[in-house]
Amino acid sequence: MSGDFYRSKGLSSALSYKDPKAAFRWLEEAFGFEPLFVILDAEGNLAHSEMSFGNSVVMVGTEWTDKHRSPKSIDGFNTQTVHVQLDAGLDEHCERARKAGAKILQEPDTQFYGDRTYRCVDPEGHIWTFGQTVQRMTSDDWDKASGLKTQKRL
Repeated sequence: MSGDFYRSKGLSSALSYKDPKAAFRWLEEAFGFEPLFVILDAEGNLAHSEMSFGNSVVMVGTEWTDKHRSPKSIDGFNTQTVHVQLDAGLDEHCERARKAGAKILQEPDTQFYGDRTYRCVDPEGHIWTFGQTVQRMTSDDWDKASGLKTQKRL
């Protein structure tokens, strides 16, 4: 296989899994992520992989040090939530994830800032939030709706 796998400037998430091969397959089935490539070691273990969604990339790998662990290995603890913004179909996306075995933490609901969101947990405990803008709002609009104050800097 030959390909150009260099990414443009931007952010990516890298998640560690006890069973990264199962996670890779599950993320494709449940969330519709597109496989970019996998790198296997001499024993056929997944050494590194990348998947895309829109212009974003998620890296799926193994627990490669004591500091890179799956929530499944550390009593479900998370230090981040991955957010994925959808163009359309949030409710259907939630049902797809549910059918694939995602535990839904927050059912689809429209937020004060105009996005409809849902939150779920994958089979190893990573928390994912999915959003879809259903009403474009200004910061003045959402401040009025929430009682909060939006500003650019602290």
